[in-house]
Amino acid sequence: MNPNDLIKLLEDYRASRITQEEALDVLKHLPFEDLEFARVDHHREMRKGFPEVIFGIGKTPEQILGIVHSLHRKKSNVLVTRSEESVFDLLNKDFPEAEFHRHSRAITIRRNHEYTGKGTILVISAGTADIPVAEEAGVTADLFGNHTDTLLDVGVAGLHRLLSEKERLLSARVIIVVAGMEGALPSVVAGLVAAPVIAVPTSVGYGAHFNGVAPLLTMLNSCAALAVVNIDNGFGAGQIAGIINHL
Repeated sequence: MNPNDLIKLLEDYRASRITQEEALDVLKHLPFEDLEFARVDHHREMRKGFPEVIFGIGKTPEQILGIVHSLHRKKSNVLVTRSEESVFDLLNKDFPEAEFHRHSRAITIRRNHEYTGKGTILVISAGTADIPVAEEAGVTADLFGNHTDTLLDVGVAGLHRLLSEKERLLSARVIIVVAGMEGALPSVVAGLVAAPVIAVPTSVGYGAHFNGVAPLLTMLNSCAALAVVNIDNGFGAGQIAGIINHL
């Protein structure tokens, strides 16, 4: 959309020739910003409720820096997933408020501190080895306006650890359960609570675990009702949980 088209859109709205909903529908589909190596979708937040996120793997530090500058100009919170501390060091020179989350290797730059989610998202890890994926889920949900709580190392090898936190389980509006090995914990949690449960299989386990395929199949075959994201996809779980929590 060129400037003249935008001016006409505003004039039509002010003259009541189009409704607010029709004007917003046009704005939602405005063009991206072309950086040559990336096309940054600035209107994703308007369409989806959260801005574009930068997947760090496969991008050079300079490319990530360019995309971050583009997003930062729009006053959005910025999330870089699966990155490295060297990238953080580069970003931190221009963005001193940036934070590096060492377990998940996520980088966050927070511009908006408002929490607009309706309740708390509880992130549970079955084991300590699952913490990197659990942290990615929690960081994602928190950065995009949700209060989060964390419950770590409460897997089925010692189920009393989970049952001792029943109050936190029942008070959550959405629950993310991250588990490797056999992946049984999400089914247990989903059988105890009324809140929606999002299961995340991890690539933590021994040989027949097949790098996360075994817990993935366990979760997909759960008798208890739950949703499942891809192996190690903490970001996806945090994003979906945030959408549910804003409904």
